[in-house]
Amino acid sequence: MSNNKSTTVITIIAMMLLYAMISFVTNLAAPVGEIWEKSLENSSNIMGMLGNMMNFAAYLVMGIPAGVLLTRMGYKRTALIAIGVGLLGIFVQYLSGVSNSFVVYLIGAFISGFSVCMLNTVVNPMLNLLGGGGNRGNQLNMIGGTLNSLSGTLTPMVVGAIIGESLKGKTITDVNPVLYVAMGVFVLVFAIIFFAPIAEPNRVTEDTKFEHSAWSFRHFVLGAVAIFFYVGVEVGIPGTLISYLSDVEVGKALPYRTATYIAGLYWLLMLVGRFIGSLIGSKVSSRAMVSTVASIAICLMLVSMFFGNEATVRMPINGSFEMGDVPLAALLLVLCGLCTSVMWGSIFNMAVEGLGKYTAAASGIFMMMVVGGGIVPLIQSGMADVFAVAGGQGFLYSYIVPLIGVAYILFYAVAGSKNVNKDIPV
Repeated sequence: MSNNKSTTVITIIAMMLLYAMISFVTNLAAPVGEIWEKSLENSSNIMGMLGNMMNFAAYLVMGIPAGVLLTRMGYKRTALIAIGVGLLGIFVQYLSGVSNSFVVYLIGAFISGFSVCMLNTVVNPMLNLLGGGGNRGNQLNMIGGTLNSLSGTLTPMVVGAIIGESLKGKTITDVNPVLYVAMGVFVLVFAIIFFAPIAEPNRVTEDTKFEHSAWSFRHFVLGAVAIFFYVGVEVGIPGTLISYLSDVEVGKALPYRTATYIAGLYWLLMLVGRFIGSLIGSKVSSRAMVSTVASIAICLMLVSMFFGNEATVRMPINGSFEMGDVPLAALLLVLCGLCTSVMWGSIFNMAVEGLGKYTAAASGIFMMMVVGGGIVPLIQSGMADVFAVAGGQGFLYSYIVPLIGVAYILFYAVAGSKNVNKDIPV
């Protein structure tokens, strides 16, 4: 009995590490893409976001197949496959530095995206299984979400600390230490899960009849679109913030290391927001929560776009919490992390409400719609190029893209999330 408990604890720790790795691999794309952009001739903001785009494009390809793989192979084997693919993706990114090939880097980012998609499909339900379901299972997922946010906070900061004050003359080989650590963690977790006995939950059988599909529910379809926009907003806000703060056209550009630290504060506030959300989630409805934070996020982005470059504020600029002057826009956009922190779970809850036996299929579709994390920031980077003017306003005006996304999320919470298909048997 004691041995079984020890095995369960070890497996839970492994899942927590995977939760952190999901965020690490995802948030590595923006700063590494920035390094490639500065090292290539005739580059643009769009090129800097291509790695991020490839990472999320994999969701579009792998979202539904990941759900099928989980059904056929089970949780343990799917997790092992996902870890193996993740190790390969990081290794290919390492090879891009050896070969000095941007194309090889994009391939590595795409492979990493396959891994993250499969891990997202496995980790949440597996932690719930290991916790025995109910409150304990939910608690483990909340802890995992906190580690996910912590990893997202540290990733750009670590890259910035390694790169230093400027990107000039830097290449992807300068972040090899980060890639080594990532590969080591993947190998360690693979070994833990391989040897740990993991029970499989009950899965849908061949006898289960599906008269309709998840697409038959209007509130789910609108929710899938909301998830598309949400992930794009979550990634685009801090990713573009790094470019804005470190761009020479701003006129008061900050050192790259400082810019990545400030962007990391966005993920730190997401951690805080998720913790607060877990405390009030039983008392405040998902609709009320999303409506409130979406309204606040819209106000923060509007003010940052039109007034944020004209004034400065004092805020922490390094790990020692040294205070420095930064554009007001930086603080306002970092505060958006508190708003986006509770959107994923709340949108998911609203979208699958009343789906019954169609929930599993809906989860796979949700994974596919995470591709928005690649498409929306890419469009935002393109808008930054279009709006580029003296003073760096192009970057701020580009926030019209996530602004539109949050406006749609507000609409979904207020009206689109209502289940109008209650006549469908579930």
